[in-house]
Amino acid sequence: MNQENKKRILLIMPYGSVGGMERLALSFYNFYMKKGFYVKALKFIKLENDIINFKEGELHLSDKDFSFMSKKDRLLFYFKAPRAIKAIVKKHNITHSIAFGDMANLFSSLSFSKEYKIGSIHALKSAEFQHKTMFHRLTKLGYKSSYQNLNKLVCISKAIKQDLKQNCGYSFSNMEVIYNPHDVDAIHNLSIEPITEQKEVDIFSKKTILFLGRLSVQKSPWHFIKAFHKVLENLPDINLVIIGDGDPSVSNYVNALIDKLNIKNKVFLLGRKSNPYKYLKASDVLVLSSYYEGTPNVIVESIAVGTPIVSSYCTKGIIELMSKQDHQESNNNIETESGIVTPNLFKGVLKVPERITTTLLDEETKLAEALIKVLGDDNYIKILNNNKEALLDKFDINKVAISYLK
Repeated sequence: MNQENKKRILLIMPYGSVGGMERLALSFYNFYMKKGFYVKALKFIKLENDIINFKEGELHLSDKDFSFMSKKDRLLFYFKAPRAIKAIVKKHNITHSIAFGDMANLFSSLSFSKEYKIGSIHALKSAEFQHKTMFHRLTKLGYKSSYQNLNKLVCISKAIKQDLKQNCGYSFSNMEVIYNPHDVDAIHNLSIEPITEQKEVDIFSKKTILFLGRLSVQKSPWHFIKAFHKVLENLPDINLVIIGDGDPSVSNYVNALIDKLNIKNKVFLLGRKSNPYKYLKASDVLVLSSYYEGTPNVIVESIAVGTPIVSSYCTKGIIELMSKQDHQESNNNIETESGIVTPNLFKGVLKVPERITTTLLDEETKLAEALIKVLGDDNYIKILNNNKEALLDKFDINKVAISYLK
C-alpha cells in the first residue's frame, strides 16, 4: 500500500438528513473510499428516517434527537461529545478528521486528539448569530479560543471568510477558501433515474418549480410560496414541489400559508427523497428564498443537471456559484449564466413570522417576476448548458476533496 492510501479519515456531522452538509459528507465518503482510504463517518444523532447513510462505515453517538433531550441532557451531550470523538480517533488510528458545520467543528476542536483537524463553515454566520441560542454563544466563544486547535478551517466562499473576520470576531489565521466539491458524474447518473410513481409522474408532467432542502427559518420558504401564488396569476398551470423536511414550526406555518392562499392543489410536499436529483432534473426551475447561505450545494447540483435557478441574494457567495462574472448586489434582479438572482429578503429578524400575511413584499414580487421569466423562456436552459463546464470547474471533487487534506 502506498503512503497516500494510508490516510485514515473521520467525517463528523450532526445528522444524517438530506441537507447540503450531509450530502457533501456523503460525496467525500464515496470519493475517499474509491481512493482506497480508510473512512469512517460519525453522526452525533442517528435517526430511523435518515436519508444519508454510510453503511458499514457509519458511527453515531445517540439515537435520540436534540429536540427530545432535556436542557440538562443536551448540556451533558455537549460535554461528552469531544471525549467521544477523541476515543473514536484513537480506536481507528485516524490521521485526518473533517468536521461539517459549527457543532462538529466545536466538538472536534475540543477533543484534543492528535489527527490533522479540518473544520468547515457553510453559512454566513453573522446572520445566523442574530438568532441567539446557547449553542451560538458557545460557537462565538470557540471562534476566539478552541478553533485555534483546528489545522484548517475551510470557508466555502470568499464571502464567508470575510464575514468571519469582519463580523464574527474570528481570531485565527487557519482559514482557507475551498469550494464545496461535487461528483458531477454521480449526480448526472442519479438524475437520469426515471420517476416511476404515477402521482409524481403526473405532477412533473406540468411545468414545475422545485425547492430542495431543509424547511428552516434560514431558508424562509414562505417567501417563495407567496411568490409562487403571484406566478399562478400569469401561469396558472404550474406546480410547486417541496422536497425535504425540517423544523415543525416552519412546516406548520408553510401548511397554514398554503391553505390561506388556497393553493393546496398546486403545492406538493413530497418529504425526504433518497435520490433528489431525478426530481431536480425533471423540474423547470429551482427556487431559493433563503435569508442567508454559504454556497448552497443545491445550486451547484442544479447547474450539474441543467436546471436553471432563481435565488435570492442570500450571500455574496451566490454570485461565485451562479456566474462567471462579478456582479454587485442590487435592488433589481441580476441575470447570470445559470438563472436569475433576486434581491435579498432578510430584514434582520430570524424567526417564523408571527402571523400569516399574503401581502407581497417588493422582493417577493421580483422573485415571482424572475420565476415567470425563466419558466417562459427556454433560452435560460440553453445558456446554462453552454456555460455549465466553466461554472462547475472549481467544484471538481477530484481537486477539492484532496485539497482538504493538504
